[in-house]
Amino acid sequence: MTGIAPDGTALRLGTPRGRWVLATTVLGSGLAMLDATVVNVALGRIGEDLDTGFAGLQWTVNAYTLSLAALILLGGSLGDRFGRRRVFLIGVVWFAVASLLCGLAPDIELLIAARGLQGIGGALLTPGSLAIIAASFHADDRAAAVGAWSGLSGVAAAVGPLIGGWLVELDWRLVFIVNVPVAVLIVITALRYVPESRDPDATGRIDVTGTLLAAVGLGALTFGLTRAGEVGFAGSVAATTVLGIACLAAFLVVEARSSHPLVPLELFRNPQFSAANAVTLLVYAALGVIFVLLVLQLQIVSGWSPLAAGSAMLPLTVVMLLFSSRAGALAQRIGPRLPMTLGPLVAAVGVLWMGRLGPQASYVTDVLPSVLLFAAGLTLLVAPLTATVLDAADDRHAGIASGVNNAVARTAGLLAVAVIPAAVGIAGDDYTDPTAFDDGYGMAMLINAGLLVLGAVIAVTFVRRPLAAEPEPEDHRMHIETCVHCGVTGTQLHPADHDR
Repeated sequence: MTGIAPDGTALRLGTPRGRWVLATTVLGSGLAMLDATVVNVALGRIGEDLDTGFAGLQWTVNAYTLSLAALILLGGSLGDRFGRRRVFLIGVVWFAVASLLCGLAPDIELLIAARGLQGIGGALLTPGSLAIIAASFHADDRAAAVGAWSGLSGVAAAVGPLIGGWLVELDWRLVFIVNVPVAVLIVITALRYVPESRDPDATGRIDVTGTLLAAVGLGALTFGLTRAGEVGFAGSVAATTVLGIACLAAFLVVEARSSHPLVPLELFRNPQFSAANAVTLLVYAALGVIFVLLVLQLQIVSGWSPLAAGSAMLPLTVVMLLFSSRAGALAQRIGPRLPMTLGPLVAAVGVLWMGRLGPQASYVTDVLPSVLLFAAGLTLLVAPLTATVLDAADDRHAGIASGVNNAVARTAGLLAVAVIPAAVGIAGDDYTDPTAFDDGYGMAMLINAGLLVLGAVIAVTFVRRPLAAEPEPEDHRMHIETCVHCGVTGTQLHPADHDR
C-alpha cells in the first residue's frame, strides 16, 4: 500500500520530500477544482465573445462534467494497475493540453470539444492526487496528510471564483491558459519527489464495456435533453435521447452480469445506500443549476462584474470549511436523519431567497443572507450524507460506495443543467435579455428549492441511524479516487475513511 521511496520506506509528512509530495497532489487536485468553479464565472463573457446561445454555455459546463463523471472510476482503476504517479502525470499533461486548446478555441464548438478533453484529464488526475497520499505516507502521518490535502484543496475551491472573476476581467481565455504553467510545475515536482505506487491486488478485468456504455449513454441523453430545449423532441433529437436511455439500460444489464463491474449494483440492495443516493441525486441536481444560473443572474440582470459575481459564493465555501467537521461530529452523536432532513430544508430557504435577486440586488441585504442560509443547509447535510453512504457498505466496499455516490452527484448536475434551464424558458439567445432571463431564473430557483425539499422528505422517511457493525478483515484494496466530491459543495474528507 505504500509508495516506493528511494530508501524503500514510507514518507513522513515533516520531511522536505513529504511536503513536496503533499504540495504536488494539492496542486493537481486544485487544477480540477479551480476549473470546476471558475468557468461558471466566465460563461457570460464566453457567450458574448463566441456569439453562442445558452445551449453552447450549457455544453461548456456539461462537456467537462460528462467525461469526468463517466471516466473517474476508470481513472482510479488505471492508477491502481499501471501506477498512480504515472496515470496522475498523464492526467496532468492531458489536462494542460486541453486547457490550452480551450484558451485558444476560436469558436464554441472547439471550446466544447476541448472541455470534454479536459474532463478526461480530470478523471485521470483527480483520483491519483489523494491515492498518492494514502499510498506514499507512513501510517502515522497518513491522516494528517489527507487532512492537509482536504483543507488546502478546499482553499483552492474557495479562491477559485475570485481568481476566475479577476481573470475574466482581463480575458476569459486566461481562465484556461493559467492551468498550463501550473501543470508544468506539477510535472517537475512529481517526477522529482513523488514515489510510484500501485495496487498488487488490482488484477481483475477492467470494465471497458460498462465504461463505454456509461459514456455514450450519458452523452446521448445529455445532448438530446439540451437540444430539445431549443428545437423540441422530434426527429434526431428524440432518437438521440432514446439511444442514451437504451445505452444506460444496457449499462445496468452489463454491470449486473459482470464479475468486475464498474458499479456493483448489489450496493443498492441496502435501503440506506439507496436513500442516501436518492438524496444525493436531488440535492446535486439543484446545486448544478444554482451554480450556473446564479453567476449569470448577477451579471446579466443585476449588472455585476465577473469579479463581483464570482465572489458571491465565497461565503459558502468558507462556512463549509469552518463547520463541516463539527456538523459531522453532531451527526455522529445524534444520527444522520435529522441533519439530512434539516440541511436541505434550510438550503431550500436560502435558494428561495436567491430567487428574489433582481436588477437592484444588494450584496449585504440580498446575496449574503441567502448564501449564508444556503451554506448552513449544505454544511448540515454533506458530512452525514457521506457518512451514511460509507456506513451502508462494508469496509471492503467503502471506497467504491463513495465512488458511486460521487458519480450520482456529478450525473445529477449534468442532467439538471441540461433540463431545468430549458424547462423554464432559458434557451437560445434569450439568456442575454435581462427580463427574459430574470423570469426563467426565478422559476428555476423555485424548482431547485423543490428538489431540496423532496430530498429532505426522502431523508426523513428512509434514512435511519446505522447499527454498530462488527469489524471486518482489513482490505488494502484502494479506491481512494472514489471519495472526491465537488470542490465547492463536497464534504471535507475524513481521514479515517481513507486509512483502512
